[in-house]
Amino acid sequence: QVQLVESGGGLVQAGGSLRLSCAASGRAFSRYGMGWFRQAPGKEREFVAAISRSDGITNYADSVKGRFTISRDNAKNTMYLQMNSLKPEDTAVYYCAASSKLYVPSTTGEYGYWGQGTQVTVSS
Repeated sequence: QVQLVESGGGLVQAGGSLRLSCAASGRAFSRYGMGWFRQAPGKEREFVAAISRSDGITNYADSVKGRFTISRDNAKNTMYLQMNSLKPEDTAVYYCAASSKLYVPSTTGEYGYWGQGTQVTVSS
């Protein structure tokens, strides 16, 4: 198993930036593909970005392409989400997740482990 803890959320003005972190503990971090999802009030949880185990393959939702960057440091057991040019519609609780799949999954059902989430609020 792997335990995940997100941090770095907060309140930011539109156009600003935030960097989220996801710290992992438990089984070897590098064995898992990792992803970020978000859930706004009254909406379903949606895919944001994902990164493969060790070769740096990434996948992004169209809504964040060019603004968000996902990365990971396997030596530190940590994944990151750099969010630039934030918009009010990016406001949500952001979750990190771990998957044992070999590819880079983009649906919630493909992830077996989840963090508790961190709130991101973008004011207009």
